[in-house]
Amino acid sequence: MSNTTTLKTEYKDRIVASLMTEFGYKSTMQVPVLKKIVINQGLGLAVADKKIIETAVNEISTITGQKAVATYSKKDISNFKLRRKMPIGVMVTLRNEKMYEFLERLVRVALPRIRDFKGIESKLDGRGNYTLGIEEQIIFPEINIDNISRILGMNITFVTSAKTDEEGYALLREFGLPFKNAKKELI
Repeated sequence: MSNTTTLKTEYKDRIVASLMTEFGYKSTMQVPVLKKIVINQGLGLAVADKKIIETAVNEISTITGQKAVATYSKKDISNFKLRRKMPIGVMVTLRNEKMYEFLERLVRVALPRIRDFKGIESKLDGRGNYTLGIEEQIIFPEINIDNISRILGMNITFVTSAKTDEEGYALLREFGLPFKNAKKELI
């Protein structure tokens, strides 16, 4: 568990000071924080095969260290053979220790394992939050490649308390997310 606190203490010790000088905050309470990380997997395939949801729940739970839950459809869509309350995805929300632990593993271990990795896009949502799309779950070392029946992607959303994209970007950059244009500043 000593690993967990490294990002948390780094935030308190280094990142807060760095962002305060960068944005000229008067108080440490103005510095944006990472509130939660939401991992979401949409599984349209599950309409035909119920075991896919079960497998995905187990995989996401293994990756994050927290039990994932199935998400259900809200309405019938006949073109997609979809009925209301059918399981169509898996999600998990990480906060506090587990969030920092997952972020650390993502930045230090999982992302560098992506083939031909050149960094991640730096487009935030306008309110300082960032969603990262991952195409295959096998970049996580917790996943045993021999037990994989299907390659599944996922979205990882970083929810921050930042008011602007610029602040959110600076916070995530300080946490070590490898943005493509980290050298160039956002306009």
